[in-house]
Amino acid sequence: MGTRREPTARQLRLATELRRLRDAAGLTAREAAKLLGVSNVQISQIEAGLSGVSEQRLRRLASHYACTDEEFVDALVAMATDRTRGWWEEYRELLPTSFLDLAELDHHSRFQRHVAITYVPGLLQTQGYARAVFSDRIPELAQDELELRVRHRMARRVIIEAPEPIPLKVVIHEAALRIRVGDRAVSRAQLDRILELSDADHISVRVIPFDLDGFSQAGSAMTYVGGSVPKLDTVVRDAPHGTIFIDSEAQLNAFRTRFHKLEGVSLEPERSRDFINRLAKEL
Repeated sequence: MGTRREPTARQLRLATELRRLRDAAGLTAREAAKLLGVSNVQISQIEAGLSGVSEQRLRRLASHYACTDEEFVDALVAMATDRTRGWWEEYRELLPTSFLDLAELDHHSRFQRHVAITYVPGLLQTQGYARAVFSDRIPELAQDELELRVRHRMARRVIIEAPEPIPLKVVIHEAALRIRVGDRAVSRAQLDRILELSDADHISVRVIPFDLDGFSQAGSAMTYVGGSVPKLDTVVRDAPHGTIFIDSEAQLNAFRTRFHKLEGVSLEPERSRDFINRLAKEL
C-alpha cells in the first residue's frame, strides 16, 4: 500500500484506534513492529493514517494487543478495507477537506443526534437558509464556492431522505428558530421544512424554549454521530478555524450524557411541533 498524502478523518480514526489498542497493551511501536514482522516506519505510518493496513495484519495486531472485542475488531476491519468512493468525491480539491470528511462520516453513521443553539442543523436546512448562512461568511466566499457549499449541504440530506434513512434526533433552542437567517420568507420556509421533517417516523425534533429555568448549556451545540459500534462514535463541533472531530471515550460519554439531559428538559415532540407552528404563524 502506498503512502497517503492527506488521510481522511475516517482513516485517521482507524489509525487512532490502533494506536490506542497498542497503548492499552503496554507495547511500544518498536515492539509491535517486531510482533508483526515489519519495520518501525511501517507501524508509525499506519498509526499516523499515512498507510493502510490489510485485514490480515489488522487482525494479527488486535491479537497481539489482546483485544477480545470481536465486534470492535470487525468494525475496524470494515474501516480498513472500505473502498467506498461516495458522492462527496466530486468536491475533492474544490471544498475544504472537512466538508468531505463530514459527508463520509454521514455515510457511515448509524444514527445522529444534534443540539442546535443559534443555527438550524445542516441536515434540516433549506437551500435558501443554507445560502444565507454561507453568504454571511467573513471573508466573503466567491460565488462559485458559495454555490458548491450549498449544493454539498443539500446532498448531505440523502441520509435522512433515503429509502432506509438513519434515525435523527434534534434538540433545538428557540434562539435558532427565531434568529432570522436571510429574510422573512427564508425563515418561514425553514420553519415549514422543520415541521415537514419532524412528521417522519425516523426524525425527532424537540425545542428548548427561552423560558426554561436553569438552562446552562447555551454554548453546547454539537453533532453526535453513531458509529458501527459505540467505541467508534464521533462528536463533531464547529470551531473558529474549522471542524473538530472528537472521539476520546471520556468525551464521548460526556456528550452522551449532555444530550440525554438536554433531551430530558426539552419539550416533547408534539409540543415542539405546536411551538414551531406558532413561531411560523408569527412570520
